[in-house]
Amino acid sequence: MAGVYVSYPFCAQKCTYCNFASGVFPAALQERYLVALADEIRAHVWEWTPQTVYFGGGTPSTLAAEELASFLQLIPGRPWLEATIEAAPGTITAEKARSWAEAGINRVSLGVQSFIEKEIRRTGRKHTAATVDREIRLLSDAGIRNCNIDLIAGLSGQTEASWRESLDWIERLAPAHVSVYMLEVDENSRLGKEKMLGGVRYGAGDTPSDDETATFYETAVERLAAMGMARYEISNFARPGFESRHNLKYWKLEPYAGFGADAHSFDGRVRTQNPESIEEYLNPASRDRQEAEAALADERFFVGLRLMAGIQPSADEWLRFERPIQRFVDAGLLETEDGVLRLTKRGVMLSNEVFQEFLTT
Repeated sequence: MAGVYVSYPFCAQKCTYCNFASGVFPAALQERYLVALADEIRAHVWEWTPQTVYFGGGTPSTLAAEELASFLQLIPGRPWLEATIEAAPGTITAEKARSWAEAGINRVSLGVQSFIEKEIRRTGRKHTAATVDREIRLLSDAGIRNCNIDLIAGLSGQTEASWRESLDWIERLAPAHVSVYMLEVDENSRLGKEKMLGGVRYGAGDTPSDDETATFYETAVERLAAMGMARYEISNFARPGFESRHNLKYWKLEPYAGFGADAHSFDGRVRTQNPESIEEYLNPASRDRQEAEAALADERFFVGLRLMAGIQPSADEWLRFERPIQRFVDAGLLETEDGVLRLTKRGVMLSNEVFQEFLTT
């Protein structure tokens, strides 16, 4: 089951926590990008018909409805099994929701991150909990009832009480899917870089500790399970039948085609990547995709173990990874049952250490 990813790296503002290749750019650059993106999709030779589409960013929900529809018309396979657009709260109108549904969108992923105004403002976002409530209703009225809500554990100013309040909002809104990410601290975001330098801008001096963030995550796992939302991947929770079909491709090593700046593609054997920056993507001299043979044996463990269902290693893989598997089983980070290998509850919290071992074995 193959899919399509379309990258729209433009935002109205750059959130303090964001470490993606997206940002605020001149309108003229956006116009050139849209032309190049349409040209790339038109030039693609479709060897299969996609069953899922994911329009990510950036903030593709800021695109004019007719522009989004024109891009979707270039992709074969409509109606798709799943067609998702990422949206920032505060960018959805009744007219836009109806247009999305008419164009084939049947799933919306809302980058809420928090329902607490103090935390929201520190990220650079401007929405409120009421905004999210209203826009989910607009989507439902338009026939789009499959919604994901993103939350981030570890935001500046976050406390146990405020985290529970955000989870209370999840229970009240009852979305089909929730993604819970623990704040990534690295130099690619303003907040992460400031925290690494020991500064206080962007509320960096008021972020929860790693242990507190881990506790927030575990609280979310418990609360979401009580709401009937099962954790099927480390950061993703869904009601039965509402798992992200598109994202499952990445974890199951299924093929997908990516279009736009920093977009990746995978044909089942070879991985390719477009230039990361918009300027490079728009420059014909540097537009050639980077290509690399996928190390499928390593990747199957790295991405497959993210799924709570685990993986079924082959006889050769059991032999190749015998030592690290046994070490992690003895440490209580992995468990085996009927030929299936999966992370334990403790292993989920230390998953990066587990994954790294399989990549370097």
